[in-house]
Amino acid sequence: MTTIQVRIDEKTKKKAKKVFKGMGLDISTGIKVYLNRVVKDEGIPFLVRTENGYTPEQERQIIKEVEWAKKHAKRYDSVDGIMRDFFKK
Repeated sequence: MTTIQVRIDEKTKKKAKKVFKGMGLDISTGIKVYLNRVVKDEGIPFLVRTENGYTPEQERQIIKEVEWAKKHAKRYDSVDGIMRDFFKK
């Protein structure tokens, strides 16, 4: 056996402890379950998402598209201009 030390903020630790307790686990066992799953899956056992809810790849694509639009997209001065262009009036 070996020991791992992890630094985490108190609020997250308390919330995780509560979740694990609801599952009948202590925090150490919960972390062991997670690490065993990482080994079995050979990766993180869930989809990693940014704070905006996207995968890192999705977020990179969105940023790329926004930057393209800022550079190349048509600009309008008013809603009327958009409506005229959109409805071809």
